[in-house]
Amino acid sequence: MSADQFFMIPTSIPATGQEDPPVAVETRLAAEVKQLLADDQRTRAAERFGEIVDRQQRRAARIAYHYLRDPAEVDEVVQDAFMKAFLHLPSFREDLFFELWFTRILVNTCLDRLKARTRRARWLVQLEPREGMVDDGPASHEPSPETALLTKERRVQLETAVDRLPTRQRTAVILSHFEGRPAREVSDIMGVNESTVRVHLFRAVRKLRGTLTREGWMARTPLDRDDRSQRRA
Repeated sequence: MSADQFFMIPTSIPATGQEDPPVAVETRLAAEVKQLLADDQRTRAAERFGEIVDRQQRRAARIAYHYLRDPAEVDEVVQDAFMKAFLHLPSFREDLFFELWFTRILVNTCLDRLKARTRRARWLVQLEPREGMVDDGPASHEPSPETALLTKERRVQLETAVDRLPTRQRTAVILSHFEGRPAREVSDIMGVNESTVRVHLFRAVRKLRGTLTREGWMARTPLDRDDRSQRRA
């Protein structure tokens, strides 16, 4: 998704009136794994859980990258999140969608990793303050001048601006705009109601507009339309 396309997505998500979708394959598999664990068939449970991992791994890696921007850390966090999900499956409720339940675990794992990264960076600065310190922030992923294109540069600017958002606003943006989740699912993952999700999205878009407009690469018009749609919502 380009930066321009991102800002054209309305933050007010209308109700569709559609019925709930059927139980996902992952949810049925999770219920089966839970039963296998209850029957003390851990080997068989692990095999069946591997099918869930195969189905969810790419999506999980994509979400984790929005938070971490580091492929090596993404792999570690995704594996950690799947392990946590497997260990906590006995508490999984079959009336929930596994994908949403797991996404909450994944997001929390990403946030924990970011907190650890911040603590590590502060410790290193205190230990040996000097210029040229390795930067853990998003700017380290900016393309080199020789190969950068305008669209790539804009994407880096957008990612950096999203990284600076408060935690809940960043999560709402990643799940809603980048992952295309409806407000109902985002509210389930975040543990807040839909109106709160929309508030987080509205505030996030206004902050992003201010940041990116100051950097001089986007017009105000698309976001002004976004603001007006929010006021009418």
